[in-house]
Amino acid sequence: MPYDVIIVGAGLGGLTSGALLARAGRKVLVIEKSNSVGGAASSYKVGDLFVEGSLHETGDPHDPRDPKHLPLSRAGILETLKWSPGGALYEVRGGPLSSPLLVPDDFDGAREALSARFPEAREAIARLLCEMKQIASAAGALTQGDAATRRSGDIYGALMSIAPAIRDWKMPLAKKLQQAFGDNEALKCAFAANLCYYHDDPATLWWVYFAMAQGGLLLSGGRYVHGGSQRLSSALAREIKKAGGETILRRVVTAIDKDGETFRVHHTAKDGSDPKTAESVRVVCNGAPASIAALLPPKQAKPFLSPYESRPSSISLFALTLGLSKPPREFGFSAYSTQLLPDWMTTLADYAQATTLMRDEPGEKMPPLAIADYAAIDSGVPAPPYVLSLIAPDTLSNWEGLDHEGYRAKRARWQSAIVAHLDRHFPGLAESVVASSFNTAHSVRQYLGSPGGAVYGFAPTPPRSLFSGAKRTSATPLQGLYLASAYAGFGGYSGVIQAAGECADMILRES
Repeated sequence: MPYDVIIVGAGLGGLTSGALLARAGRKVLVIEKSNSVGGAASSYKVGDLFVEGSLHETGDPHDPRDPKHLPLSRAGILETLKWSPGGALYEVRGGPLSSPLLVPDDFDGAREALSARFPEAREAIARLLCEMKQIASAAGALTQGDAATRRSGDIYGALMSIAPAIRDWKMPLAKKLQQAFGDNEALKCAFAANLCYYHDDPATLWWVYFAMAQGGLLLSGGRYVHGGSQRLSSALAREIKKAGGETILRRVVTAIDKDGETFRVHHTAKDGSDPKTAESVRVVCNGAPASIAALLPPKQAKPFLSPYESRPSSISLFALTLGLSKPPREFGFSAYSTQLLPDWMTTLADYAQATTLMRDEPGEKMPPLAIADYAAIDSGVPAPPYVLSLIAPDTLSNWEGLDHEGYRAKRARWQSAIVAHLDRHFPGLAESVVASSFNTAHSVRQYLGSPGGAVYGFAPTPPRSLFSGAKRTSATPLQGLYLASAYAGFGGYSGVIQAAGECADMILRES
């Protein structure tokens, strides 16, 4: 008997859409190639070391303006998880800042902290934060209500509806900050220190997207899923099962073809044995369009891929997890989230150089680091060892041309250099490292299968004009085939969950 919906991939998008559809009475099958659900939204152990796959910070889903609020409420898991406050947006250190600056995770607190450090720019800071709040609040309001009253389509379309009220609609972040703050590079870096949560270059990051995403954190406050992001993924998987859906692991989808209104999804065991076929009138893919196109017959793959071919992929990241024998606060960490800017970074524009640093051997230039100290909050992360998670921009080309041993050796040299860099800022830390796990853009590419190791789907670049630009939507050119991944939204946990919710609503309206 055919399924109502087959979902290819048990990442955060696939699980969210699957839970919503199963709870709405649809017969759902989820097919996942890995040994567990979650994709990037996973946490696991390497020996005694807890490794968080991706999550540092997300908005509070209990706030109705947060894009995750409605999908997670309808999926039945909002109240089953604990969302631990991060305490502040971040502490930024280094670069052009003469001393550390703690930026609270609310608009009033951020305004006061930034104004106290940069009193000459008090009015400019207030104006820009006011614009961010208006954009984030308007975008949040568009996500509220039930499926019948919410605007149909995607978040890009929703933003377009408020575009006439937004100043500098097409402007990149760098130009917006230059307009607001002139040549005050320390203020620019303080304002956008966590750039790698979104992009790697302020000159090509869409200002409106930054305002919406960063503003979302300032609207509701930063949160971490208590116990790790695997808790979120597993909770969604349980809801699928409770509603009568089915999830099968360690199965590789080898092809998707369509005959009339019926899709056939062919899948095998990991070693290619035990071939099976499942049928459905609708298929949801939790992956990149390029990866999906490779599964389709050529006559369907070309038109399917056409809308996506000109769109650049997002950045990739490396993630270095360190296990320490002592809590990080003993070495000088004073916040859950620390943005450590290197000395060579004297302007915000310099951030763009970080992506290709690892192409060469380690030298004096270290990348800007986003660091999460899970012992600083009620994270539920087991310790000891005490976990520090470090991320920074990376690219697949940094690791090309190396055999397995060469790759491992270069990665080890970079890890040693980064730990030594940390030790200079936080003396004594290096001696306390007792465990580690280092995932690069190469690791991301292998695990997620995303082009270039992209972590946020498509790059959040400015639209070409006010009323043009590729939409970000779950609908695809192939009728009955949908996206529920970062490529259907704006990346990050909030973007993926919102896109998955819109995908489920689209299917429910049509069926």
